[in-house]
Amino acid sequence: MSILFVTQAVYDSIRSHGEETYPHECCGALLGKSTPEGMRVVAEVRANNTRTDSAHNRYNIAPLELVKIERKATQQGLEIAGFYHSHPDHPAQWSKTDFEEAHWLGCTYVITSVTQGKADITNAFLLSGSKEEEKRFDNQTIQICELLQIST
Repeated sequence: MSILFVTQAVYDSIRSHGEETYPHECCGALLGKSTPEGMRVVAEVRANNTRTDSAHNRYNIAPLELVKIERKATQQGLEIAGFYHSHPDHPAQWSKTDFEEAHWLGCTYVITSVTQGKADITNAFLLSGSKEEEKRFDNQTIQICELLQIST
């Protein structure tokens, strides 16, 4: 099982973002680096959920916004390490739609269940596989760290 190392500030921000957007899904990107020990996330970037048809159980980050986030990460010597979103009144487990719409192999996908407006459980999943046809979600252990060093 792989490990997702994340700062307390990032963890708290992801969870509060889910509470703020309830009853709709929140979404955003995770910035960091992959290391032999696991994924290290030092920042999150909130994104707008562009889904207007079913924002309560779907999310989408506009391609242009994603390009801006990727540029910001590169400027900081980081990369997009993954994505996060919330599941309002639904478990913190990936759905069939989450799996079908996940394409960033090697990235972490963090899901927080928000029950009646309050962040509940937060889980992480690594999108593994060498190509789209072999992709799978592997459970990740979330380890909260005070300070994370990222060598550039």
